[in-house]
Amino acid sequence: MQKRNELRRGFTLIELVTVIVILGILSAVALPVYLDYRADARSAACKGALGALRAGIANYYAHAATPAGGGNAAYPSLTILGTANAVMNGSVPDNPYDSDGTGNNVVAGTTKGVVTGSTGGWSYNATSGEIWPNTNVSGENAF
Repeated sequence: MQKRNELRRGFTLIELVTVIVILGILSAVALPVYLDYRADARSAACKGALGALRAGIANYYAHAATPAGGGNAAYPSLTILGTANAVMNGSVPDNPYDSDGTGNNVVAGTTKGVVTGSTGGWSYNATSGEIWPNTNVSGENAF
């Protein structure tokens, strides 16, 4: 009888199937949660980039109103906004929803929330100083 137990050195089929079923259940529960975290992270990254852009535009406007800035309050033009270190420290941040591979692109927009063309990036209205995502993957152009 003892010899038979010494020969048994592996897992039975039932034990292997049980482990596979448990792993399947865990992955079925964990995958949707992971995807929700990923969507939330993308939304937070977009809102953070927009906050930085809007703060840079507001600072540019406020500086332009001072005597050192010329005394004439004005929002930056599209060209100035796209110039590195003119409005932002460094360049314009990427839109996390943009998938065209072109980084830091800003296009002229007129109505907030409306996607202009298919370039992605950001839409900017130089008259009002408004900036918004130029994509509409999950409603982010309303941020």
